[in-house]
Amino acid sequence: MKKVIRDYPHHFAGLQGVVVEENPQSINYACKFEVSGAESSSITRYSSKDNNVFSWQALMLTTEDFEIAKKKFKAIYNALNNLSVKMDYGDTFYLTGKYESPVEEKKFTSVVLAFEKADRIIQRMKLEISLQYEMLEWKVRVLIYEKDREDDEQGETIE
Repeated sequence: MKKVIRDYPHHFAGLQGVVVEENPQSINYACKFEVSGAESSSITRYSSKDNNVFSWQALMLTTEDFEIAKKKFKAIYNALNNLSVKMDYGDTFYLTGKYESPVEEKKFTSVVLAFEKADRIIQRMKLEISLQYEMLEWKVRVLIYEKDREDDEQGETIE
């Protein structure tokens, strides 16, 4: 996972494989690097008027058993919370986030981790662990993406 995080400032260019799917507003690429335990992983480029935004995701588990998925979700959180990552440019940062215990009836749970005391290069990077019920199966994913602002934070106002 550290290798993927270190490639975030480079838009995952070192991990990007062949184009898998093209859509009007995004392009999905195969990921040349497999994270330990992942069933699959991919990189997505989203086009916007200002720039391109990239995200990476890995499917870590698919199961029909909620308890197995819940244990995997917690294990991934435990492995990634307080993870120290030394970036290519020498600075070390620690990922932190508050755990939320999955509840089967909710069908979706996610925990977002961010770097404590992040610099301007990685301050927008978020790592999300999600557990979601899709088409009769529970799926556990890890996503790394850029987030401009919090959902409750007001955006730019143009008069």
